[in-house]
Amino acid sequence: MDPIRKLRSELERGVSRAWEGLTEGWREVLTRGSGALTQFVRAAKQKQGDERSNHFPQWALLASECWETAQSVIVRIELPGTRKEDIDISVSRGHLQIRGERRSSSEHEARYYHLMERAFGRFERSIPLPPNIDAGRAEVSYEDGLITVILPKTETTPPTQLSIK
Repeated sequence: MDPIRKLRSELERGVSRAWEGLTEGWREVLTRGSGALTQFVRAAKQKQGDERSNHFPQWALLASECWETAQSVIVRIELPGTRKEDIDISVSRGHLQIRGERRSSSEHEARYYHLMERAFGRFERSIPLPPNIDAGRAEVSYEDGLITVILPKTETTPPTQLSIK
C-alpha cells in the first residue's frame, strides 16, 4: 500500500473512533442528564422591552441524586445562586416537587455579555420517590447551593396471603 493511502486509512480510522467517542459522550449526557434539564421562565415584566432577555438561556441543568438507606430516602439537588426564601418544596403523588426562582442581581444594568450560560427565572423540578416514605417527618436543609431532603421510610407491611371464598 502506498504511503498516502496508508495515511488516509489511518486518518479515517482515527476520525471514526473520535466520532464514535463523541457520539457515546452525547448519548450518556442525554441518558443521565435529561431529567436534570430544567426550563426557567422569566416573568413577563422582565421580558418587556429588554432586548437582552432574548439571549438569556431558558434551560439549565439542576443536577440531583436520590438514594436510600435502611432508614430513609435522601434527595439532593443543586440550586446554586438561588436564595433559600425563593425555594418551595413539597411531596405530592409520589414525587418531590421543587419550585423556585433564581433571580439575576443585574437585570436592570446595561451590560454587554461575552458569555451567558446561566438561566434566571421561575423553575420547577419533579423527582419520583419510592412509595414507602413518610413525608410528614421529612428534614430539609440548604447549604452552599445544595438542598438535601431526608425522607424517613415508613414501616413496611409484610405480604399477607389472601384466600378466595
